[in-house]
Amino acid sequence: MLQASHLHYAYPEAGREHTVLRDVSLSLQAGEHVALVGSSGSGKSTLLNLLGGIDTPASGEIQLTGKVLSRLREPELTLFRRQHIGFIYQQFNLIPTLTVAENILLPLMLLGVAAAEQQRRLHHWLAAVQLPTRGAAFPDQLSGGEQQRVAIARALIHQPALVLADEPTGNLDAKTGALVLDLLFSLAGAAQQTLLVVTHSRTVAERAGRILVMHDGHLHTGEQAMAW
Repeated sequence: MLQASHLHYAYPEAGREHTVLRDVSLSLQAGEHVALVGSSGSGKSTLLNLLGGIDTPASGEIQLTGKVLSRLREPELTLFRRQHIGFIYQQFNLIPTLTVAENILLPLMLLGVAAAEQQRRLHHWLAAVQLPTRGAAFPDQLSGGEQQRVAIARALIHQPALVLADEPTGNLDAKTGALVLDLLFSLAGAAQQTLLVVTHSRTVAERAGRILVMHDGHLHTGEQAMAW
């Protein structure tokens, strides 16, 4: 479903080139749940941004659902990202001036989905993330766990093929994080969506079907990853 080949990424820093990713390749199968782990600064979030089409590698190629991202012009890439990718962030990234319902519906509004279908999906997803009566609330009226559940609904409502989650439980206490994690894996699994989770937590990583390890810009798999 996703194939990344020989990715290299660097940026200028203090007059020299700082390399973040070195010859990184990976494959994700449809419906697979994968954890990406590694120390701070190892390149995890950079790789996630490349796979999500937010950043562009200096070299290498990313193919998602048959499309090579580097061959898409910016308007095409923006539309492709809206259609096929869902993002979940540690900081929730909800828009504070929008209600819960409006935040969740944002991907469908951007895609021009009909109003009746928007409402049908909204009711389904409010119930799915266990917030059936909070549609009119604003983000600052919710707990951290509730905000992340809204973020999950927003990431999944447009039925993306790929869901990218960057430290989705990083701002939550252990109990709340476990509940949010259960919900994320359950909902992505029910929809047969491919899920890639960046995490520092061994508990989170062990929920995934496969673990990948970033270290010093290199990606380690198989037995190398098992030693993490």
